[in-house]
Amino acid sequence: MEENLFQFIQNVVFDVTGKAGLVYETDFVKDLGLSSFDIMNIVCAFEEHFDVDIPNRDVWGMHQVKDVIAYMIDKGFTEV
Repeated sequence: MEENLFQFIQNVVFDVTGKAGLVYETDFVKDLGLSSFDIMNIVCAFEEHFDVDIPNRDVWGMHQVKDVIAYMIDKGFTEV
């Protein structure tokens, strides 16, 4: 399950930003240099795929890929 979520995140990040080579510890801003606009586009892609609204306060706590995976599992978004 975790590997499927990781692959899904990789695909979304690549589709939105063209950035590749993610690992679990990849920091979206420090390592990939993503802007707030990039991050919001990624969040929108997640919201659309899972048909949910992700509050901004939740997004602010997701700095690394592993944070997103933990959030998705916690919220029950395990089927991609």
